[in-house]
Amino acid sequence: APFGDLLSSMRARAVSSLATVFSRRPVSRTVNAPTTSTRTPQHPKPVRHFRRSVTTTMAAATMADDGLCGEVFFLDEFASRQWDDPSYGGTRIAGFDKGEFVRRVHEAHVAGAALVDGYAPFCKHVFVPNFIPGTKVGSVPITRENEKHLRSGYSSRSDAELPVLTRWFPHDKVDIPYATFLDVILYSREQLIKERSAMESKQERPPLPDAPWGIISIKGQLENFECPMTPITMMRNTLIGEGGSGVEIDRAAYAKAVAYHKAHAPVVAAGSPNGE
Repeated sequence: APFGDLLSSMRARAVSSLATVFSRRPVSRTVNAPTTSTRTPQHPKPVRHFRRSVTTTMAAATMADDGLCGEVFFLDEFASRQWDDPSYGGTRIAGFDKGEFVRRVHEAHVAGAALVDGYAPFCKHVFVPNFIPGTKVGSVPITRENEKHLRSGYSSRSDAELPVLTRWFPHDKVDIPYATFLDVILYSREQLIKERSAMESKQERPPLPDAPWGIISIKGQLENFECPMTPITMMRNTLIGEGGSGVEIDRAAYAKAVAYHKAHAPVVAAGSPNGE
């Protein structure tokens, strides 16, 4: 019948087409066959992602040129205060190049200085012998002889944060020993991005470089282990929208911090500190 002939013809053409398709597929790949596909991706990345990547790369390249970014660490702007702000409350660094500092921390890490766990998974410490000439400890014990020199007042660490009550010693009123060790405090790049996104005033800052760990603080001290952070820092850390890290208070750690800072106070070279 005509219909049967038509059906048979259609089947024959379908079989022929399938045979042609499969005959064009490579049976095997030789050793010298190229491994990189030359096909155009079906879903290219949006242009905005490309622009963001270029901006980030340029920022990272600038920091790398300045020596402020290496393979593992970069110097975060929060730590730059210790070079640039004469009112910084704690360890001041003077006469030592920032890029050289980052390079020396990298060298110490490669030589075996481990990343020591901090108060949260995103926080680490690198403890190194003090290699910065003239650097002194950032806080000193409170004694009967020097407690009369204690000062107090409200201060903030940056314009983005609210002032809090602090106390300190004027640097010319107390004996300040030279630091034996440096506690280099690190935050992960992901945490720094998270904190920036939580504060509107920080969202327009230049992108962070690609290194995984940002140096956020350097403490000159006599110990090669972590000294407790100030209780007010622990309080602030519970409020990520106010400059903290978003970590709840560990009451046992808070009690240790209170005990330590009852007996110690930071040293400030200026009339009053810009935070701690």
